[in-house]
Amino acid sequence: MRKRALLSVSDKSGILEFAQELEKMDYEILSTGGTKRFLEENGVSITAVDEITKFPEILGGRVKTLHPLVHGGLLAKHDDAQHQSEMAENGISPIDIVCVNLYPFRETISKPNVTVEDAIENIDIGGPTMLRSAAKNHAYVTVIVDSEDYAIVVSELRGQSTTTPETRRRLAAKVFRHTAAYDSYISNYLTDLTGEEYPDQLTLTYELQQPLRYGENPHQKAAFYRSPLGSDFSIASAEQVHGKELSYNNIQDANAALQIIKEFKMPAAVAVKHMNPCGVGTGETISAAFAKAYEADSTSIFGGIVALNREVDAKTAEQLAGIFLEIIIAPAFSEEALEKLMQKKNIRLLTIPFDSTKKDKWNTVTVEGGLLVQEPDTYGYEDAEIQVATERQPTEAELEALKLGWSVVKHVKSNAIVVSNSDMTLGIGAGQMNRVGSAKIALEQAGEKAIGAIMASDAFFPMSDTVETAAKAGIKAIIQPGGSKKDQESIDMANAHGIAMVFTGVRHFKH
Repeated sequence: MRKRALLSVSDKSGILEFAQELEKMDYEILSTGGTKRFLEENGVSITAVDEITKFPEILGGRVKTLHPLVHGGLLAKHDDAQHQSEMAENGISPIDIVCVNLYPFRETISKPNVTVEDAIENIDIGGPTMLRSAAKNHAYVTVIVDSEDYAIVVSELRGQSTTTPETRRRLAAKVFRHTAAYDSYISNYLTDLTGEEYPDQLTLTYELQQPLRYGENPHQKAAFYRSPLGSDFSIASAEQVHGKELSYNNIQDANAALQIIKEFKMPAAVAVKHMNPCGVGTGETISAAFAKAYEADSTSIFGGIVALNREVDAKTAEQLAGIFLEIIIAPAFSEEALEKLMQKKNIRLLTIPFDSTKKDKWNTVTVEGGLLVQEPDTYGYEDAEIQVATERQPTEAELEALKLGWSVVKHVKSNAIVVSNSDMTLGIGAGQMNRVGSAKIALEQAGEKAIGAIMASDAFFPMSDTVETAAKAGIKAIIQPGGSKKDQESIDMANAHGIAMVFTGVRHFKH
């Protein structure tokens, strides 16, 4: 019996050449709609599916392959006597190869201002059904969903007139991954339309960006996956213009730097080490901003990640080139900057679309056996209802410094304390088990620069010891959420030392 292949694709890349190879091997080629027209126009002999089913395409093409004469040919076991008997009785012939890719649903919903009607019409029904039927029966049927696999299929058919069981199983697994991802786009899109925040099942899909050399440590395997519909302002969307491959830790640190730098509208520079900021600076120019970030902690920046929210010019590149850095992230690099920085063989230079408006709706964190989902912490200084809790009001300069400190402390691992002035951080205390411990680290780093500076805390003070420690170091203003049962003790301590203290009403825990 002449072998048959069913070809029906939205993406026609390589399909003509594939069909021509099958035709040379005397396959009967079945097809429908646009694929049929395309192949016939290019000289390939086609049998229309409705010639097989004796039933026309109906409902504007919504129903064309959903028929027993198609799916019987896909699902029949070739070595099962009962199946073969039923096929003969019903006039069903086997289909040996299925090549299908689906309506572009993901691409459709990615368009600005897409209508619900357009999205719905791009939900493929017949395609996934054929793919799943063929993939289930991969012991006998070769199923292809990716044009990259045409070559291996043709090669095996030429060599042995059939594909290997291993290849068929690999292709079937790819099909089920593909249809699962396709269904996840649809389910999440429709769930968003209903406004349901926490559906009883949550299906997320990611695509392989790159295998990594190793994970956090050399003995751990790792890979980097990206969300196809995720934020464009992300490391996954970055263009690497120079340097060696990113590592697992590079990606984590670079993401942390991006989350901080997006807090600032004016020229700003952020240096990150081990997912915590070690220096943040702002200025009239990006060069001045970086100078402040470097000055904030010229020791910890060594081997760190730097993110800047303006194009890197020649002057800034000269400053950056003088330091050992793992990664520099910016919207762009001038030609002069690239010429200078690319002399450093191993440094990674990444560009990110800082003007992107596409943001992630949720943050996710895996725990063993589960997944935590939450909204991103986008609450900023402008959103807070600032309340001055002390007798002394903060000055205008102190308010500017409080704003900077508050913008940074939300990105520091809890317990978190930031000491700053109005244009740079002076000391950062991160991840300590008690708040006064973080304060002591930040104040020790700031040294004499703490005199007249401000302190920002990511959560309330459970007792007055942190305020007392700040007062001894010369801090003049404090910003914190408030809400402790012992707030009054902290307020009294601040009043006793002439410190202005403001409450935001919102904490910024970061674990």
